[in-house]
Amino acid sequence: MRFAISIPQTVHGGKYDTGALQAHLARVEELGFDSAWTQEQVLGSAPRLSAIETMTYAAACTQRLRLGCAVFVTPLHNPVQLAKSLSSLDQLSGGRIEVGVGTGGRHRSFATFGVDPEGLVTRFTEGLRLMKELWTEPRVSFSGRFYQADGATMEPKPLQKPHPPIWFGAAHPDALRRAVRLGDGFFGAGSSTTAQFADQVKVVRGALTDMGRDSAGFPIAKRVYIAVDDDAARAQARLSDALGQLYSHAGRNDLVSTAVWGPPADCVRGLREVAEAGAELIHLNPLFDDAEQMERLAAEVMPELSTTPTTEQA
Repeated sequence: MRFAISIPQTVHGGKYDTGALQAHLARVEELGFDSAWTQEQVLGSAPRLSAIETMTYAAACTQRLRLGCAVFVTPLHNPVQLAKSLSSLDQLSGGRIEVGVGTGGRHRSFATFGVDPEGLVTRFTEGLRLMKELWTEPRVSFSGRFYQADGATMEPKPLQKPHPPIWFGAAHPDALRRAVRLGDGFFGAGSSTTAQFADQVKVVRGALTDMGRDSAGFPIAKRVYIAVDDDAARAQARLSDALGQLYSHAGRNDLVSTAVWGPPADCVRGLREVAEAGAELIHLNPLFDDAEQMERLAAEVMPELSTTPTTEQA
């Protein structure tokens, strides 16, 4: 079992505490987390830093920690510019970047970004293919519905070869099969329940078999919103408030049911269910008191899960 942790992105009181972030990231490395992840939120009432700039700052503050975003809503980006930014960041970080991608769903404010939601999946797959070609080919000629290139070159290439690992965020069966066809791993959303995640893992594993891909080379992860607190009711209330703010753009008010909270034993039980559903990497995502939560997770929760078998191993 591998564990990841979120990178704090919330700005408190109108000013982000970069010193606290430096100390936090140093402690993340000391505690042995596998990776640290951001989320992308461009529009929304929650005051959160952007993903790629936060990853860049984190890369400068760390030595071995892998750094990712789960996920970039790539249809809202120009794929050429995103490919350049991520290639540069992979070089600057010494090859420690993980790239999560997703369509974002049709509730996004596409018009604000000058994007027509018609042909969303085609735009997504075309953009991803163009990014991969720019990362791997010396010269790219590309003729798509949304993007065209004639002998384009992009240097430097990413340090990781052929490119940084690409994780798919997905929920619909078609999107899950697309993840297996085009991606390097599947990242279950924090807004999905453990039962929903288990069903998604079944689709992914079925697609791996159908496409003849080795499951050992296609990792499965799950973000889990979590709060360790000896007072379970207080933890639930604080999580509910934080999730309501984070997902205000989506109009959802039922997300606390997707989270894990309470005393350490309750958190161990909830995370064990996530592992048994198929998660090989669990991304622990506190939404408040980041440093305190990380310390409790590392001391009181993670050691109890370090040898938890997955469904396939049980």
